[in-house]
Amino acid sequence: MAGTNVASQFSSDIENFIADKTLPLARRQLVAYQFGDPLTLPKGRGTTYTAVRYNRIPLPFAPLSEGVPPIGETMTIGTVSATAQQWGDKVTITDVAELTIKHPLVTKAQELIGLQIGETLDRNTFNNLMAGTQVNYVNSRGSRASLVAGDVLNPHEVNRMVGALFTLGAPRYMGDEQTDTKLKADAGGARASANPRMMPHYVSIMHPLVVEDMRENSTIVTAWSYSDLNRLYNYELGEWGGVRFCFSNMVPSWTGYAAVQGAGGSAGSLTDTTYYIIVTGSDTQNQYESYVAQVSNAITVNSGSNVGSISVTTPATTGFTYNIYVGTSNTPTNLGVCASGPTVGPLAGQAVQLPPSTSVVITGIGTAQTPPAAPTSTVTVYPTFVIGRGAYGQVSLDEVKISLLLNADKSDPLNQLRVVGWKVFYGTLIENQQFFGRIESTSNFSTSFG
Repeated sequence: MAGTNVASQFSSDIENFIADKTLPLARRQLVAYQFGDPLTLPKGRGTTYTAVRYNRIPLPFAPLSEGVPPIGETMTIGTVSATAQQWGDKVTITDVAELTIKHPLVTKAQELIGLQIGETLDRNTFNNLMAGTQVNYVNSRGSRASLVAGDVLNPHEVNRMVGALFTLGAPRYMGDEQTDTKLKADAGGARASANPRMMPHYVSIMHPLVVEDMRENSTIVTAWSYSDLNRLYNYELGEWGGVRFCFSNMVPSWTGYAAVQGAGGSAGSLTDTTYYIIVTGSDTQNQYESYVAQVSNAITVNSGSNVGSISVTTPATTGFTYNIYVGTSNTPTNLGVCASGPTVGPLAGQAVQLPPSTSVVITGIGTAQTPPAAPTSTVTVYPTFVIGRGAYGQVSLDEVKISLLLNADKSDPLNQLRVVGWKVFYGTLIENQQFFGRIESTSNFSTSFG
């Protein structure tokens, strides 16, 4: 009797199916870069942009005496500066890959590069905004480390920030010009009253999970629903209390973890004393230092068995590369020197971009850099930014340039490589620390399902 032929016998004759269309990527809401004032740094003038502000003179204390001139006031100026830096990246594809892969690799590389450019500019803007000195913590907590579960954003905290910005005189978008401080009675004749979107306002940028905390408040829900038709900005939620609220999943966050301990080692240049380390983790997509461990116990380096170095094993949590800070106090402000770190670039030889579960040796104190403040262990903290007009600017030395290299040259005589790349020369300038602030909070929500 003849045998039965089954499908597995003919697997070598099956043509694998690959869909013509590629799957979509997770989306990013890019909003932070747009609120910076556009500033230009002329070519041939270095990389530092400096802006000058003439400070107010005090109001007179008393009326004039007859025939006696006033003593007069001294004019003072203040300056702020930012240094433009060159950012960029590339994707290299071989001719073999281009010939054998179903989907057009060069086209896909161009699409991915385009996304990377915008996301890099927004990420860098958020990193610069974190240098802001005006910070409120929900429920009047004294620091990030004092925030606990349940310390979520609410209208009172927004009012507190807006009141501070008004008191400090932070200008608003669409208003506060000195030329006309009165609104006309007829709606058609007044720009602000004719169009609700033109009302003077501050701008807030919130993390999506913090948005949901605010949606738990009935006052906010009602206000946002009424202002829904008058949205002015990309990813705007609505207006309330003189603030237009936008959301972005590019807003950073920080989660506290238990301390990573180290031990004295050998073969390094650390002097004999007591050291402390802090380990942080940069997520592998946006490169935010969102994993922040507590400071370690004291680590002794002496002339006995522990000579000149500190041995550390990076955490096992995947999805991060790790950075190690070292110092002689429990608030380290320097990266460690480590042979396991990058071998090229501005952070070559520093204890950064270290893989998980890796034993490394810190042999010295390296580049000055301050780690983010750690929340208490297991708590995640989110910043909400409230921004006035003129708070920061984007200094451009050279606009974004995209390179598409598809032809043979002296370095690639057989045309074996295709390169898609980009670069930009710019920097973010904090124009006035008093024109913006941030509110730090936890959230009742998380990215975990179930």
